Amino acid sequence: MSLYQNLFYTDFTQELCSDERMVSLMLEAEWALVKAQEEQGIIPKDTTTTLSGIFQTIEIDIEKLKRAIPLTGNAAAPLVKQLVAEVKKQNEEAAKYIHLGATSQDIVDTATILKAKHFLFWLHEKITTLEQILTQLTRQYRNTVMMGRTLMQQARPITFGLKTAIWLEGIRSLKQQLQSAENELLCIQLGGAVGSQNQYLSQGVRHSFAQILGLRDSTNWHTQRGNLAAFASVLGVLTGNLAKIANDIVLLSQTEVGEVFEPSAEGRGTSSTMPHKRNPVLCTSILANAHRVPFGVASLLTAMPQAHERSAGRWQAEWETLDDLLGLTAGAMEKSIELLGGLEVNEGRMRQNIELTSGLIFAETVALALAEKEGKQAAHDLIKKACQTATAEGKHLLEIVEQLDLGFTSKELSDFFQPENAIGGSLDIIDEILANK
Repeated sequence: MSLYQNLFYTDFTQELCSDERMVSLMLEAEWALVKAQEEQGIIPKDTTTTLSGIFQTIEIDIEKLKRAIPLTGNAAAPLVKQLVAEVKKQNEEAAKYIHLGATSQDIVDTATILKAKHFLFWLHEKITTLEQILTQLTRQYRNTVMMGRTLMQQARPITFGLKTAIWLEGIRSLKQQLQSAENELLCIQLGGAVGSQNQYLSQGVRHSFAQILGLRDSTNWHTQRGNLAAFASVLGVLTGNLAKIANDIVLLSQTEVGEVFEPSAEGRGTSSTMPHKRNPVLCTSILANAHRVPFGVASLLTAMPQAHERSAGRWQAEWETLDDLLGLTAGAMEKSIELLGGLEVNEGRMRQNIELTSGLIFAETVALALAEKEGKQAAHDLIKKACQTATAEGKHLLEIVEQLDLGFTSKELSDFFQPENAIGGSLDIIDEILANK
């Protein structure tokens, strides 16, 4: 596919989105149409028997097909021409029943949905694997205290398990969105020239066609492209969630932070000039894919206002765009599983980083306790001034607070500055997320 195919894509989507596979899926749709019409008594009962061997052994000249596509504007018309020519060589009568009553968009759209069906089967398995990995990480690091950061600054302690639990919740939410999009997406297209059907595309034929292909029966959606746009949007949300995880890991793996690292592997993350570097290449790949996906989603959304019963340009704009979305999403998913499955966590460094601010990150904990005595605003102002004094004098915040005589015992003050006592409801939130399978 490209020099960078192993960096951004997967072997699965390379094959699924190949020319050969698309031709195979269009032939599958053509065969299902013949079989459905025979079942409904529209064509002779022995037609599928005659055509079965031909369909199984036919070899479409893909290079010839490519040369013909610019003349017809889609792949179905020249495919049918080749198919009919091959069938005529063996049975001229049976060739009459190829593509009977259908239009090119019926075959292209249905083949596209079949492709999406294969992709979704693969994706569901991958999401399940990712969910299991995140669940394990959340349990393992439930109590591992680390810094929570807002606006790129240390804020207050959380646990690493809370961070991974939030990642997990995002993936679980995505599963529900994906199921909803899938229910709308996996349906046939069989409307004929302008979507009004005809004597060869009866409701019975449509129903049989859907059953043969394992898709949902549907009326024409030639120019109602919301199902594809919704599917693309969910893929955009998915890659966005994966990018959120990758971005967090990139930031946590910075030299100055050093709390989390990508899995080690021979040659991974090396620099061509700096021997000491350990670059986050898995995260980089995920983020690069996620940067490209929204533009594909936008293309599917802007293709929705299609003109009349078939649009010039907007329908055609979907084809390669959707393949790109499948490839980029799959690449991000596969890299995410590799990333999280071997994630290296430096718990000691997490603990060290909590002490970087000399106690300032416990300011909110002290202020909330003091609010019961002084009121929220007065407590906030008092502790804010204490933080400024600690910073100016280069002292630990605990030392300054002790000098203020706020009415707390030494043990109470000491407890305020224990990281485990400053994580709020982190553990309760983690347990709630883990319980909501």
